[in-house]
Amino acid sequence: MLIRKIDEVKTVEWGNGLSRRFLLEADQMGYSVTDTLVTAGTKSLLEYKRHLEACYCISGRGEVVDMQGNSHVIEPGTLYALDRHDAHWLVAWPAEDLRLVCVFTPALRGEEAHALDGTSSSHY
Repeated sequence: MLIRKIDEVKTVEWGNGLSRRFLLEADQMGYSVTDTLVTAGTKSLLEYKRHLEACYCISGRGEVVDMQGNSHVIEPGTLYALDRHDAHWLVAWPAEDLRLVCVFTPALRGEEAHALDGTSSSHY
């Protein structure tokens, strides 16, 4: 059994916020669980070429925008899943940080971070 508290886990600055990584590849669960903060007022062009990701919003507000321009409001109680390695914009509205619980499969190794230049999607 694994028991982890937020102040004991690996924290990574992922590009526009922090990712607290509760489960990693070394835990041999086959997936990762993160508690991710997206800094208020940021816009990140993301794409996961190696992972599928599902995110559940627990606080803050923002939106996820696909590459066709379709925007979906993200607020507490909303889940979105990137089931086709979808490139997307993740936008945290300016009033407060967006906080997401995210699951990645396959599992993250732990050090992954984004290179956000705004011209192409950052991926790992």
